[in-house]
Amino acid sequence: MLKRKMQVILMERFEKLGQMGQVVAVAPGYARNYLLPNKKAQRATKENLAQFETKKAQLEATNLKQRQEAEFVAKSMEGTQIVIIRQASEVGQLYGSVRNRDISEGLTKSGFTVDKSQVIIESPIKTLGIHTVFISLHPEVRAPIGVVIAQSEEEATMKVASAEETPAEEVA
Repeated sequence: MLKRKMQVILMERFEKLGQMGQVVAVAPGYARNYLLPNKKAQRATKENLAQFETKKAQLEATNLKQRQEAEFVAKSMEGTQIVIIRQASEVGQLYGSVRNRDISEGLTKSGFTVDKSQVIIESPIKTLGIHTVFISLHPEVRAPIGVVIAQSEEEATMKVASAEETPAEEVA
């Protein structure tokens, strides 16, 4: 079966797709359902390429400003730890897992406005302990935060205190 691709011009940087202004081939459904309606890309026609070249400097300036704002927020997020209380078995296995929405709600309570789609969990969080997740503030800026998973507030306080006493190399 022949798989057709659609040529689009990216209007912003995508980690696994390409840089702003790059012409890439993507699945037609991805382009029609996500990239084009959200103005993250344009169809790669001669007119759109010419139009992009005239707007390129303005788009790059806007991107730079947004990146600087994201870097400022990332600096303020540095060292942030949120506590999530969950039920777990005796061996520390959670009944369920911690999701993006749980972390986003925890950050909102801490004073940061973060959408669940900005939370990047490298591997599922299914155990008690301290985990690191990343918040994507901009396509080029990620902020690491600590997520403390415990069965009670007291246990969370003890985990944070013991982690601060332990040198960084030993915390895994």
